[in-house]
Amino acid sequence: MAKTNFQSVDQYQGTFPPEIAARLEQVRTMIREVAPDAEEVISYQIPAYKYQGFLVYYSGYKNHISLSYPFSAALLAEFKEELAKYKVSKSAIQFPNSEPLPLSLIKRIVRFRLQENKAKAK
Repeated sequence: MAKTNFQSVDQYQGTFPPEIAARLEQVRTMIREVAPDAEEVISYQIPAYKYQGFLVYYSGYKNHISLSYPFSAALLAEFKEELAKYKVSKSAIQFPNSEPLPLSLIKRIVRFRLQENKAKAK
């Protein structure tokens, strides 16, 4: 992808082929549904959501959609079995574009991150 200074999530998603843009929109819709009070921003040139700190980020690639988050050992432990089939790092999960997005899992991860941020804010 060419170096760009994205001003909005729509602008970011608009740079992808329609099939990947549609997957990105599914992730965006899920995040907004679970965290309607989260602020949608561009951070590190990708979509990000802030709610009492950074909540999650997502990004699109030729072969996968990535869901990123501030490092959370608790999150990795909580979803260990479900994440076993995906490529996972300390702070990101890759969902292959060749498979349907696990929207239920993404929803539960966002809810988990909301609870983590709320607990840290107390």
